[in-house]
Amino acid sequence: MKKTLWLVLMLLFAIVLTACNDADANETEETTETEESSTNEPAEEEAEEEAASESTEITFWHSMGGAGQEALEKIVDNYNTSQDKIQVNAEYQGTYDEALTKFHSVAGTDSAPTMMQVFEIGTMSMIHSGHIEPIQTFIDDDGYDMSGLEENIINYYNIDDQFYSMPFNSSTPVMYYNKDAFEAAGLDPEKAPATYEEIEEASKAIVESDPEMKGFALQAYGWLFEQLLANQGAHLMNNDNGRSETPTEIGFTDEQGKSIFKWVDNMIKDDTFANYGTNGDNMISGFLAEDVAMFMQSSSSSRDVIDNAPFEVGVAFIPYPESTEREGVVIGGASLWMMNGAPEEKQKAAWEFMKYLQTPEVQAEWHVGTGYFAINPKAYEEQVVQDAYEKMPQLKVTVEQLQSTKSSIATQGAIMDMIPEGRRIIETALETVYNGGDVDESYQTAIDQLNASIEKANKARGE
Repeated sequence: MKKTLWLVLMLLFAIVLTACNDADANETEETTETEESSTNEPAEEEAEEEAASESTEITFWHSMGGAGQEALEKIVDNYNTSQDKIQVNAEYQGTYDEALTKFHSVAGTDSAPTMMQVFEIGTMSMIHSGHIEPIQTFIDDDGYDMSGLEENIINYYNIDDQFYSMPFNSSTPVMYYNKDAFEAAGLDPEKAPATYEEIEEASKAIVESDPEMKGFALQAYGWLFEQLLANQGAHLMNNDNGRSETPTEIGFTDEQGKSIFKWVDNMIKDDTFANYGTNGDNMISGFLAEDVAMFMQSSSSSRDVIDNAPFEVGVAFIPYPESTEREGVVIGGASLWMMNGAPEEKQKAAWEFMKYLQTPEVQAEWHVGTGYFAINPKAYEEQVVQDAYEKMPQLKVTVEQLQSTKSSIATQGAIMDMIPEGRRIIETALETVYNGGDVDESYQTAIDQLNASIEKANKARGE
């Protein structure tokens, strides 16, 4: 009996021992798996971080709002998803003036962007900042051919035979007109007025046919004044618009400059002029509401104007005095700048993105989506552009005006860091005339202030 009991006990002990060994083995296996898993996690994270580190991030400051911002963000998103080497982070920085002010406050610090968009009249301000890397450096290193881009656009940005920035969003003013109003007034809706005098006569006919509608509106905007000067062959600044030497005074004559003031004054006296002051948005709204039949504004507004007008919109070249010949327009808009404080790999990444923006496919979408010109003229051959011209032939007129512009010092445009202030001076003078001020007095005050501003800017640089 004792022997039997002993055997039973030994059997139970063996069973318990086996179970314990199995449990220990399982626990050891689980521990090993956990340790291996724990060991693999950092390796996987490290691999992911290493892959992410291969993507170079660049910060791109811009000033595109509304439809322009939507189109730009689409381009950036498409670029980021098309490859995994470069990540472009587009950041809106307010208006051109606001963005330029922000740049100067952080230039040379880690807070500065890799690249940024700056309006054309900020060119000399950027160069004088000392914090930019001319894109000529990358053009030379890469053997990039700028001659394939639109001549009348790159002419503005060609300074002393080199490029400091890459043209991006470019536009010129055009004249918009209400074809229905023209027809109602007995005017040919397919033939827009070409000169100041023809616009005056057309305005009289429009007001006579519809006393509730004015004939013409000109925003008190310095850029439009500059364009009207260039179209009659006038230089904004002396010394070849500041391209042979730094300007020391204005470059246009009293006859050229005052012709614009007198033209507006004539329409004010005829009661055919619509005064919207400096507010371009109100002017466009007035046109769409059929309060005025003609106005001048940027070609980049064409899609918005045409899409929203309850009547057929005509687009035409901007006017000139009948005593002169049409010279053409100066490019407006903005270009892209590289910062010299950015690491080399970021600069190279930004350069790759700049080149991407100039491809025909991207420029075609940009042109159709915004109304800005295609920097690369091959874009106009893309099907998306041809389809757009079928539906909206007015877009083609804006391009024709640019491409028919005579290449000259006048249409190349002026470069001077005080131009933003100069525009405000002209705007004040125009508003004074719009509100009944004397033409001669307002004009002369503006000229004196412009020359004083040029002198002040030169002294500030020690010139």
